[in-house]
Parts: sequence; C-alpha cells; structure tokens
Amino acid sequence: MKTADVPYAADAEVSLTYDELQVLRMQYEKELAQSHVTIQTKFNYAWGLVKSPIREHQLEGVQLLADIYRSEPKRRRECLYYLALGHYKMGNYDQAKGFNSQLLEREPTNLQALSLDNLIDTAVKREGYIGMAIAGGAAAVGTLLLAGLIRRAARK
Repeated sequence: MKTADVPYAADAEVSLTYDELQVLRMQYEKELAQSHVTIQTKFNYAWGLVKSPIREHQLEGVQLLADIYRSEPKRRRECLYYLALGHYKMGNYDQAKGFNSQLLEREPTNLQALSLDNLIDTAVKREGYIGMAIAGGAAAVGTLLLAGLIRRAARK
C-alpha cells in the first residue's frame, strides 16, 4: 500500500502548544503530589510528551507509555501506536517498527498505523542511503590515501 492510499500519521508532525502540554503536566503533577496518578492522566500526559518536538519530552512520554503498557494489560493496544510514534520521532526505528507491527497484527486495517509504517520504512531507507554515502565517501578517501602511499613508496 502506498503512502497516498492512507491518511497521513499527523501525530508524527503535529505538537501540542506549550499551554496545552502545561495543562496535562499540571494535572499529572497534581495527582503525583497526591500519590495517586490515574492511568488516564498518565496516558494523556505521555501522549502530549510524545507529540512534542523536544527529544527529552519524547523520551519521558515513551517511558510513561512503557510503564502503562507493562502494568495495564487492558490499555496495551492504545499504547502501541504512541510507543511506535515516540520511537519513530526519536529515530529508534527498530523499536518503532516492533510496536507498530504489534498494532498492525491486531488491527491490520488501522490507517494511522499503516501510515506510520510507511514513514518508518522511508526513514530507514533514508538512513541507509546516508550510511551508504558516508561509507562510500570514507572508501574514496581511503583509496586516495592508499594511492598516495603507493606512489610515495614507488618513488623511493
């Protein structure tokens, strides 16, 4: 399925405003101070953090979602997409692919997950091309150095 066939995984690009994230943070911290954070509050805050363009926020969001995923079996399905999204945004494509694949196993027609799958695949290919370009450049430099050394040795 081509990317154009599914709706764009808008969550990959759209962040909450500072004020919107602050509302979620204040609710989470209020409940934390009372020693009882509801799963919904924790999920909402994690969701907002994962959507952030700031890596530290994304990491904290993924950690909170992972806690929910481990401790609340009934909430695992709704955590999978945002765990995949968080890892994608941080460049952890293997983990992103793993969580997204779990979601697609459960919901093979989930359009957001299909779109995110395309984004992950594209990022992996792009990263591979960059790696190949770097390796090719290093090989070219190595070849030039080796040729220079051979010429120098041949002159002596």
